[in-house]
Amino acid sequence: MEIDKVKDPATVKLHSQVEMGSMELKSILGYDDQGLVAAPEKKSSDEAPLKVLYSSGSGSFNRKVMRNTVVHSIRTVVFSSRLNLLMPFGPLAILVQTLTGHHGWVFLLSLLGIIPLAERLGYATEQLACYTGPTVGGLLNATFGNATELIISIYALRNGMIRVVQQSLLGSILSNMLLVLGCAFFAGGLVFSKRPQVFNKATAAVNSGLLLMAVMGLLLPALLHTTHTELHFGKSALALSRFTSCIMLVAYASYLFFQLKSQRSLYVPVDEQGEEVHRDASDDDDEVPEISKWESIIWLTILTAWISILSEYLVNAIEGASVALNIPVAFISVILLPIVGNAAEHAGAVMFAMKDKLDITLGVAIGSSTQISMFGVSTKPYMDCN
Repeated sequence: MEIDKVKDPATVKLHSQVEMGSMELKSILGYDDQGLVAAPEKKSSDEAPLKVLYSSGSGSFNRKVMRNTVVHSIRTVVFSSRLNLLMPFGPLAILVQTLTGHHGWVFLLSLLGIIPLAERLGYATEQLACYTGPTVGGLLNATFGNATELIISIYALRNGMIRVVQQSLLGSILSNMLLVLGCAFFAGGLVFSKRPQVFNKATAAVNSGLLLMAVMGLLLPALLHTTHTELHFGKSALALSRFTSCIMLVAYASYLFFQLKSQRSLYVPVDEQGEEVHRDASDDDDEVPEISKWESIIWLTILTAWISILSEYLVNAIEGASVALNIPVAFISVILLPIVGNAAEHAGAVMFAMKDKLDITLGVAIGSSTQISMFGVSTKPYMDCN
C-alpha cells in the first residue's frame, strides 16, 4: 500500500506533465491552424487597397500610352515631311477670305494649302495599304488619291461650273498618264540604273483596255454632236452620253471584281524571268508601317474633311482669280488643279518606283486614270458635249 501511495504522486505528476505537454502541443497546433486559416483572411483584407492601387495605376498607364500614341502619330504624319510647311496656308486662305475677300490670294493660298494635305492623304493610304496587300493597296491609293479631284468637281458642279469639271477631269487623266507615270519611271531608272525594272503585263493590258474604252465612250457623243448627225439636236448626244456612262460604270464594277476576286493571281508581282514573286513583310523593312491601321483610317478621315473645306474656298475663287491674276480658266482647270490633286499619286508612284515596285506604281498612276475616266466622268450627272 505504501508503495502504491508512493507511486501514485509520481504517476499523477507524470500524467499531469503529459497533459500539460499535450495542452501546449494543442495550443501550438491550434495557433498554427488559426494562423493558417487567418492568413488568407488578412490577405483578403489587404487585397482591396492593392486592387485599387493596381487599377488606378493601370488607368494612368493606359492614359499615358494613349497620349504617347497620339503624340507619335501627330509627329509622324504632320512633322515628318518638309512639304507640310505649306499647311498653314490653308487656314491663312480662310482668314484672307474672311477679312479681305481677295479671290486671287484666296485661290493661291488654298492651292498651296491643299498640296501637303493631298500628299499626306497618299501617305496615310500607303500606311493602310501595308495591312491590305499590293492589289488592294494600289486600289486604295488610286481611290483616295482621286478624292481631291472628286471633291473639287462636286463643289464645281454645285456652282454650275461644268466646263471646269470637264477640263479638270481631263487634265487629271493626262497628268496621271504623262507627268506622274513619267516621273515615276524616270526616278526608278535613276535608282536602279544597273538593271531593268519589270512589271506584270496583265495589269497594264487590262488598264489600257479600260482606258481605250473610256476614250471611245467620251469620243462618240462628242463626234455625234460635232458632225451634226443627230436625229434630235441636243438630245441624241446627251442620250448616247448617258448610255455610255452606264456602260463604263458596269465595266468598272466588273474590273473591280476581276481585280479583287476573280483573277487576283494575275496581279502578283513578277521578276525578270516573269516568275511570280511573293514578298514577306519580314524580309523587307520598307513594309513595316509607321502607324497602325486605325490611325491610318482616322487620318484619312481628318485629311479628307480638311481637303473638302479648302476645296470649297478654292472653287469659289477660281473665276475671281482668273480675272485678278490674268490666267485663263482653262489653264487653271487643265494644269493647276490636276497637279494639286495628283500630289498624292505623284508622291506615291515615285516612291514605289524607287523601291522597285512598278506593279504598285502602275496600279496608282494608270489605275487612277482608269478610275477617273470610268467612274469619275461617268458619275457626272450631266455631260456637256460642246
